[in-house]
Parts: sequence; structure tokens; C-alpha cells
Amino acid sequence: MRQSIGKTFIGKTFIGKAFIAKAFIAIAALACGTHALAQDYPTRTITIVVPAPPAGATDVLARVLADELGKSLKQTVIVDNKPGASGMLGASAVARAQPDGYTILLSHSSPISYAQYMFTKVPYDVRRDFAFITELCSASLVFAVNKDVPARNMKEFVAWAQANKGKVNYGSFGVGSSSHLLNAHLSESRKLDMTHVAYKGEAPMIQDMIAGQIPMSIGTLGTMAPHIASGSVRPLAIIGDKRLAELPNVPTMAESGFNDEEFKLLGGVVVMAPAKTPPAVLARLEKETRAAVQTVAMKARFQAFGLVGIGNSSVEFRKNFDATGPMIERLVQVSGAKVD
Repeated sequence: MRQSIGKTFIGKTFIGKAFIAKAFIAIAALACGTHALAQDYPTRTITIVVPAPPAGATDVLARVLADELGKSLKQTVIVDNKPGASGMLGASAVARAQPDGYTILLSHSSPISYAQYMFTKVPYDVRRDFAFITELCSASLVFAVNKDVPARNMKEFVAWAQANKGKVNYGSFGVGSSSHLLNAHLSESRKLDMTHVAYKGEAPMIQDMIAGQIPMSIGTLGTMAPHIASGSVRPLAIIGDKRLAELPNVPTMAESGFNDEEFKLLGGVVVMAPAKTPPAVLARLEKETRAAVQTVAMKARFQAFGLVGIGNSSVEFRKNFDATGPMIERLVQVSGAKVD
């Protein structure tokens, strides 16, 4: 009986050790496979998904990045435009993609920073479904008025809008856009009772401001610059925490006496990958993407569009994303931009 028990005990011990040994071998093989994947990466074409149509700033930046990554990674990098659903169509495609580093996202702020607060149904969770790589750049926003508006600074504008309470319209380049949310905050916080007029893009908004159909709005420097130069529109303040080199005499909102944190909020362009992409692959993508931000070609595009290069670390990117979330949520609530 004791011998039988002993054999059974020994047998179980042997099976347990064998199982553990096999498990260690499997884990080691997996680790080696992952390491090999990272070492060999990339071995085939990489696709940058852009949740916007061709020819816009986001698309152009993606193509410059594709060219720079192609050089540094010594592999073909292509751009795949997937516009639609406020950018969520393209973002969703990347969230569902194989997490191997061969599909990455280059996106404007809307589907990443804003969608979760604006829409009740978003087909992904940014924190759960994406790996953060870098913030490529930020958009310089300008608060400007039609040349006939009798205001030379922000305090004069607010005084004029209060004197014409309920009669002043402001334009935006879309419901839930930064121009909508920030103008809504200004109207609400200063009791101006301004009316929102949404446009399908920034260009028609600017044209109507030049024509006097709307007296003011907030737009990107890249789009505003030629009209500022011609005198058709007058810049009153910069949205952000510092002045722009292109408009050195235009103060920030804070310098104008508007210290709301909301007026330091910037939109921009970010780079991400599907969650569970191997850490070593993410590290390589982060390194090469941050290096691309410093290239002559990328800097030239930033300047052309009135953008400010960032190229921060993935840790800094995630920290900024988490910090601005509550503010964006408040702005959406004030603007009434929530969509079912």
C-alpha cells in the first residue's frame, strides 16, 4: 500500500515538474518570438491610417511621416485615408487591427480626444484599445474678427458683444469642433448670449467672416494667415500658452485678461497603434516618429499649416491626454454638442 502511494505521489510529482518545464519552455519561446519580431521589424509594408480625406493638413502630414519613416525603417510606408463618422471610422479600423506594428493611426484630435464626450456610441475605448506613441504637433488657433468689428482686443470685443447681447453670431468649422467649443465657453462664461453658426469646414467659415455674414470666429493660423495679411480679418488673441512667432504682436488669451484654462487647450495631430502591440515595436515607432518631427521636411509642413511641432514621449502624450479630458468634457456640456 505504501509503495502504491509512493508511486502515485512520485507520478504526480513528475507530472507537475514536467508541466512546469513545458510551461517555461512555452513562455521562453513566446518571449523569443516577440523579441525576434521586434528585432526584425519591419519586414513588410506599414500602413498609416488617416481618418480624414486626402489633401487636408492631416493627410499631408501623414504622407511626410510615411516618407520619413520609410527612410529610417528601410521599408515601404503607405497612407490609407478612411474619413467618416467624425474620424471614428478610421480610428476604429486601427483599434481592430492586428497589433503587430504594421497598422498605425495618424489622427486629428476629434476621434481621439473629443469623440468619447460628444457621442453616446463610440466603437472603441481610447485608453483600452490604443497604444500611445506621440503627439506629432499642435494647432495654433487664432481668435479673429471681421475688419469692421469695432474691437482691437478681447476686452473691447466682449464689451461690444455685451452691448449687442443676443445679436452676435460666431462661426465654427463644425459642431463639436474646437472653434465651436471654445466660442461656446466664451459666450457662456461672459454671458454674451452669442449664436452658433456651424459650417462644413474652415474655409467657408472664413469666407463668411470676410463677407461680414458672421463677425468673428476661432480658426487655425494656417487658414487665417493670408486673410490677416490682407487686412480682411483682425486677430485679437492666440489660443494657447504662448504667442506665435508669425504673429508676435498678438497676445495670448491669458495676456488679454482671460485666464481660463480652456483657452490654453490646443488641438493637434497624434500617432497611435493598436493596444497590445509589442513594447519593442512601439519603442521603435516612437523613436523614429519623434525623429521625423525634427526633419526639415516635417518642419516645413508645420510652418505652412501654422502648426507647432511636439514629438513628445508616449508617457508625456498619455499624461496630456488624461489631463485635458475633464476640460473637454466640460466644454462639450456647455456647448450642447452631445450627439446620440
